[in-house]
Formats: sequence, C-alpha cells, structure tokens
Amino acid sequence: MSLTICCLPGIDASSSEEIIRAAFTDLKSNPIAEVNWKIYPYSPTVTFKIGYADNSIILKYNINERHVKACYTEHNDPVYKDSCVEFFISFDGKHYYNFEFNCIGSALVAYGTQDKASRVFLSKKQIETIKVNSRIQRTGNDFSWDLIVNIPINIFIHDNIKTLKGLKCTGNFYKCGDDLPIPHFLSWKAIDYPEPNFHLPAFFGELIFGKQ
Repeated sequence: MSLTICCLPGIDASSSEEIIRAAFTDLKSNPIAEVNWKIYPYSPTVTFKIGYADNSIILKYNINERHVKACYTEHNDPVYKDSCVEFFISFDGKHYYNFEFNCIGSALVAYGTQDKASRVFLSKKQIETIKVNSRIQRTGNDFSWDLIVNIPINIFIHDNIKTLKGLKCTGNFYKCGDDLPIPHFLSWKAIDYPEPNFHLPAFFGELIFGKQ
C-alpha cells in the first residue's frame, strides 16, 4: 500500500489554520477504515488528508463517531484513551515516531522501535512546536470533529531530515478510543496481528513525498 504526498506551495510550519484549510480543499481524502480485530467491530467514519511543505508535514483528519471523549489535557498523557487519531512515520523501517492526538489537540509523541522499553517521549517543549487546530460539533446522534496538525520537520530530532522532497519512508494512520463507550481500533493499512497493536512497523505502508 502506497501513498504519494503532495507538496503544498505557500504553506510552511507557521501557516494559519485558514490558509491550510484552503490549501487542503482539493487534496484527496484517504479512509482510515480497516477493522483489524473482529472483537472491536465499531467503525466510525474517518478520513485524512496529508501534504507537506519545505519545513513541515500537515495533516487534516475528519471524524464522525458516536461518542467523543477528551479527558487528557497535558502533552504525553495517554490520549489514545480519548477520541484519538494517530500518525506513525519511520525513516529507516525500524525506528519510528508516533504522533497521537485527542480531539482537543493534546498530544503524545515518542520515538524508538516497537520494543516499548526502547521508546522515548519527546519533551513537552518539542511537542509545543506542533500547531494543532480542532473543531467539534454535534450532528444528530453523533459527533463530527476535525483536526489539523502541522508538524515541523525539526521535531524529527533522531534523524537528519533536511528536506522531505522526494523522500520515501513508511508509516500508518490510525483512529482509536480505548476508553470510549464503544472502543475501536482502525487503521489506514491493514494489520495482521492477534490483538490491537499499532506499534508494528511490519504493517506500515509506503509514504512518498512527491517532488512537486
């Protein structure tokens, strides 16, 4: 499974929410719809768009789900227990960064291998360089929310990333809510594993940063 990521002219790590929303209008939406574990069949409607600039990766998630929860307000809290979207990216196929955001923008960010003992949290100061904007509204019996995330490339402190243009790497995109009334664990690329686990680089897809 492969995804080509478009360059967004005129966008950078400091761009406003309004400018990013406008730039994302014509980008393709990608579903996060793989229900990998039958014991958790609930599948909220989730899509994402992704683009990049000279100095950042930009994501926009759109979610419609039955329940919304946002208990965690501090960076590196266990936001995956809330209404949460995630982006994992690896530049060497083994080590990877996990970016996890609840619906109000609290973030958990770490780096290492899939061996949990190896993973190191990034500092709250580093996480604060990520710009996050969220919107939540009630739609009938469900909730709709979207999240824009602007990740500066200098946050990849364990890799020497000078430019994203033409870069090939691997990653995956997720939606979860461990402590929601209806827990769920969705992915962009399917995961073949007996129990919920997103920390499996073997099941990452190919990410290609386009040259234009």
